[in-house]
Amino acid sequence: MRTMGLDVGTKTVGVAISDAFGWTAQGIETVKVDEGAGQFGIKRIQELVSEYNVNGFVVGYPKNMNNSIGPRGEASEKYAELLEKTFGFPVTLWDERLTTMAAEKMLIAADVSRKKRKTVIDKMAAVMILQGYLDSKN
Repeated sequence: MRTMGLDVGTKTVGVAISDAFGWTAQGIETVKVDEGAGQFGIKRIQELVSEYNVNGFVVGYPKNMNNSIGPRGEASEKYAELLEKTFGFPVTLWDERLTTMAAEKMLIAADVSRKKRKTVIDKMAAVMILQGYLDSKN
């Protein structure tokens, strides 16, 4: 069984998956969503859950630097509730402060072009969220 990590945004959801042992996270893809239109990519997430034999989720929880919860944090809470209701699996909200910035810096250091960074940044952030969670368990 594997854990799926998600970096939830208004237009995309970055997806990462753990290995079977729960040691490492790998980026899978970026799912297109439209939060404003109520389209959350659940059908594609469902396909990935089946394909990778997922039994739990870790959703990035973007807290403010002062530890308060803003609009994006509330959106992540609602997404986590939707996942739990849809799949019945445990969902962990994981503090993701600065993961997107760290992912961006890592991609810049790797000399990834701006255009390419834009296509993989959410998937990279999902990897960092999930890996942080996995590291805390091992």
